[in-house]
Amino acid sequence: MISENLEKALNAQIRIEAESSQVYLSMACWAESKGLEGVAGFMYDHSDEERVHMLKLVKYVNERGGTVKISDLKAPDTDFGSLQKMLQQLYEHELFVSKSINDLVRITLEENDYATHNFLQWYVAEQLEEEALARSVLDKINMIGDDKGGLYLFDRDIQQLTGESIASNTGA
Repeated sequence: MISENLEKALNAQIRIEAESSQVYLSMACWAESKGLEGVAGFMYDHSDEERVHMLKLVKYVNERGGTVKISDLKAPDTDFGSLQKMLQQLYEHELFVSKSINDLVRITLEENDYATHNFLQWYVAEQLEEEALARSVLDKINMIGDDKGGLYLFDRDIQQLTGESIASNTGA
């Protein structure tokens, strides 16, 4: 059985994962409307992945005898201005999620809940990969700058990255 405090914190993380899925879905829609099919696919895949992360938490709380509380979600931005700004927001969002996961781990240690601590180690490792991927993609788009040919190649190349990174992150 998980503590009331940890249950509340896990429910907050469930909301964060659900909102992350929505943020990435909005980014995918924006990219697709700009003709960036590769980026759109990348973001659609990330949206799906965040929903899987949310469901994993939901199932864990339920298995531990807690109560999952599904809440309203904050609406994501729908206009990102530029691809560079959108990818910067992606990176910053991943940093936010990492901080949230780290806060959860801290609570598990304070409460001596080693089962939940162990469960969260998957999320810790996942966030390291997510941050590195977001930083890498942002670095590449920053290198390209306003070069339209570079943007075309980036969009095409990110399609290949999508399948590879998503498969490795989900254990497929």
